[in-house]
Amino acid sequence: MIGIATMPRAARHFVGFAALLRRNGFLVAPEQTVAFLAAIDLLGPSGITAIRRAAHATLAPAPERRAEFDALFDAHFLGATLAMIAPGGAEDEDVRVREGDRGPSDPLIVEEGHESGQAAAAVERLAVRRFGADPESEILRWFERALPERLPRRRGYRKRASLRGRALDLQRSLREAVRNDGEVMRLRRLRRRLRQRKILLLIDVSGSMKQRTDGHLRFAHALARAAERVEIFTIGTRLTRVTKALRTKNRDQALAAASGLVADWDGGTRLGDALQAFLAVPRFAGYARSGLVLILSDGLERGDHHAMTAAVARLSALAWRISWLTPLAADPRYRPETDALKSILPLIDDLADGGSTERLCTHVLNLSRATPA
Repeated sequence: MIGIATMPRAARHFVGFAALLRRNGFLVAPEQTVAFLAAIDLLGPSGITAIRRAAHATLAPAPERRAEFDALFDAHFLGATLAMIAPGGAEDEDVRVREGDRGPSDPLIVEEGHESGQAAAAVERLAVRRFGADPESEILRWFERALPERLPRRRGYRKRASLRGRALDLQRSLREAVRNDGEVMRLRRLRRRLRQRKILLLIDVSGSMKQRTDGHLRFAHALARAAERVEIFTIGTRLTRVTKALRTKNRDQALAAASGLVADWDGGTRLGDALQAFLAVPRFAGYARSGLVLILSDGLERGDHHAMTAAVARLSALAWRISWLTPLAADPRYRPETDALKSILPLIDDLADGGSTERLCTHVLNLSRATPA
């Protein structure tokens, strides 16, 4: 076997990167290393961006480990400092903080002082999340089976045949009259079809909701699989649409795809700004029109809450019903204490317990009998 030391000097650095990936748990076959060298030779390369693209194309990192791959790339080729987290610790993701994305009052260093979920953070922390084992699979399977028959519905504009409908079905009535020599034996009737209401699910992925994020994403996947008209967004320091990723049939694949889309896992809390960004896009705002809006959040908005109040007021004007589900409401003595939650109480229909997946499923299933408050 040819060692790295005996290779041409120009190739050693690139082969060394493949060896670094293997030491960090990436599956890199020898054929991929050869393809990486061939791509470098073909591209020139013109710069570090071309090398990175060649590495992505030939070494094929998994989507859920793309951030870790890029961190190793920067450490190897750019000499960047790589802060590794000890295996088995409380944190299991590689975190990147981008200075250009911080707000004017955000500190330079991310402080993890809100692990208990009792306070909101302003820092935007960009991360890739990994999901562990699913302890609530039986509850979610039951939810998927029961949901199609218990979704809230509304009268549509198309009509169907009915014995006691209000509208006359002249076409069928006349067709029968022709078969009976012009005699009208019975007037056929129509009624409007029932359609499932649109469901808009907004999931808070900020640091104060860290303990419930995994369960919320699994609940979202079950909802997307069982309902016909669902749109799912994550909100934290930014707004991310994850509907398409969560429609994947396999749950693990769906969560991995969503993890690659969302960049602000366990970061700061800018619910008002994220909701305002959602409503600023007419296509997104249309998802809430006459629909059921589910917001999974503790509502611990940091700073001025007027943006959040204004956004919820507009959602309330658009939606059929708004349910705000917070894990803090698991305590029967819970009363909203933040100005943000107090200001939106008159605008929402439910402030309910979202402390477990079972509670979320039960609440959604009971909405088939609900009416707007």
